Amino acid sequence: MSASPSANVAATLKSLPADMELVLKVIPMPADCNANGDIFGGWVMAQCDLAGSVIPARHAKGRMATVAVNEFIFKQPVRLGDILSFYSKLVKIGRTSITVTVEVFAERFHSQGEYIKVTEATFTYVAIDDNGRPRPVVQD
Repeated sequence: MSASPSANVAATLKSLPADMELVLKVIPMPADCNANGDIFGGWVMAQCDLAGSVIPARHAKGRMATVAVNEFIFKQPVRLGDILSFYSKLVKIGRTSITVTVEVFAERFHSQGEYIKVTEATFTYVAIDDNGRPRPVVQD
């Protein structure tokens, strides 16, 4: 997976977001690599979808489905051996839908304790009934 042309220089961070929740941590494996030795963009997208569903699941209190990937930006390549931290934050709760942002930070194998934002995305999930039709989100 290649990064966008505007992402030539990565900002190294010493800390991770305090205003977001850590929802997933994972290390990509050799089977997740493309022919260039980077991690498949589709694999990263699937992990982001899983991470993005954590907070909405608390509100949906039942079955839900991904209804939209509103935005997805690959900022830097993900490399074999990276420790990925997925952070998420609630953006909006609608009548039947929940929107969240997901930010992914890589801790490179050889520079532990330093983080690089590699991906950011926005997802919308919809609460569904047993027939797959939208249903109201349970408000606490």
